[in-house]
Amino acid sequence: MNDTEMMSASHAVYSLRLHIVFVTKYRRKTLTSELLAALREAFAEILNDWRCTLIEFGGEADHVHLLVGIHPALNLSTLINNLKSASARRMRNRFADHLAKFYWKPYFWHRAYYVGSVGEASLETVKRYVEAQGTQEKPRKAAKRPPPA
Repeated sequence: MNDTEMMSASHAVYSLRLHIVFVTKYRRKTLTSELLAALREAFAEILNDWRCTLIEFGGEADHVHLLVGIHPALNLSTLINNLKSASARRMRNRFADHLAKFYWKPYFWHRAYYVGSVGEASLETVKRYVEAQGTQEKPRKAAKRPPPA
């Protein structure tokens, strides 16, 4: 799924994108460049298993941002919980020594998260469009008829 691509499934055409932010437990600065690269790979694999797409990924030492393309049959809270638990498990296994310096329990992500919808049109544009529905008669195109003989 690219930035403007529409997807289709039975009875639906959609373009659903989410901005997701996860913060490390206690906002500890645990995420190194190597760990961030591993997270990008893990999130892409996990999302692929969910029939979703990682469009963009970025992060700093204490948080990550994901831009994700999803499908309409998705249970969002289940996806978020799976992204957090599966990525945390993979990182704790792969970077156990590094993370042991920060956490004595098997912690990784903070419980809370941010998720927001992302669209091509601004909220104000969509609001104006919805408000304008049914308020104006749209001119119909005249049928093209051949000129009289």
